[in-house]
Amino acid sequence: MSVFRDDFLWGGACAANQFEGAWDVDGKGPSIPDLCTNGSHTQPKLLTPTVEPDKFYPSHEAIDFYHHYEEDIALFAEMGFKTFRTSINWTRIFPTGMESEPNEKGLEFYDRVFDCCKKHGIEPLVTISHYELPYALVEKYNGWASRELIEFYMNYCKAIFERYKDKVKYWLTFNEINNQSNTTNDIFGWTNSGVRFSQFENKKKALYQVVHHELVASALVVKKGHAINPDFQIGCMCSFVPYYPYSCNPDDVMLALESMHERYYF
Repeated sequence: MSVFRDDFLWGGACAANQFEGAWDVDGKGPSIPDLCTNGSHTQPKLLTPTVEPDKFYPSHEAIDFYHHYEEDIALFAEMGFKTFRTSINWTRIFPTGMESEPNEKGLEFYDRVFDCCKKHGIEPLVTISHYELPYALVEKYNGWASRELIEFYMNYCKAIFERYKDKVKYWLTFNEINNQSNTTNDIFGWTNSGVRFSQFENKKKALYQVVHHELVASALVVKKGHAINPDFQIGCMCSFVPYYPYSCNPDDVMLALESMHERYYF
């Protein structure tokens, strides 16, 4: 006898930048990961201002889900999964993030993906921003350090909410929004928000300004989504890894407690 209800959503997850490939196909613009090289245990990832021909950028090809989504989703369905958490690549819909009208070819691609999921009895769960910020918004506005991004994000969300209001019920505004609380390594602020905290004199102050903009945007998007379809269920994703004190020494206990407070903030 199953311990799960029949409507329990059991599945798996990917992100557009991790597996779609086709990084410059059908009008797609460059996003943050398209300028992030591979890394290893001995070589950190590099963040390059342009695509350098001698570097390897994993997002450019990945597993080419863009051209193989039907067979990939069929394999996913063979596992008996009932939900597929994926993301929409912002730059497929708005190549620079600043356009007034969305890219129709990008919208059509996700129409096909969601239709294919439904054909296999799979419920899509969509992350709106999963480290796929348009690079043009980094160049012009310094990413989420600027309040201007709220309006661009709202425009993007409105477009996909209206397009997929009858195909997607479950949404996440931001992926693992708290990962950027580690301001000692630029990769976290970069992937989350298009921001290099090393460029700021007060890294923590910059972090909380960035996150304030994102949380305001998240709240506004929830309001907008429910106006478009009251049945939408919209949340945000936290990477909620607990801290444990190294020992029973009060200093260690207090450090773990204070670290958890930062988790609770998000």
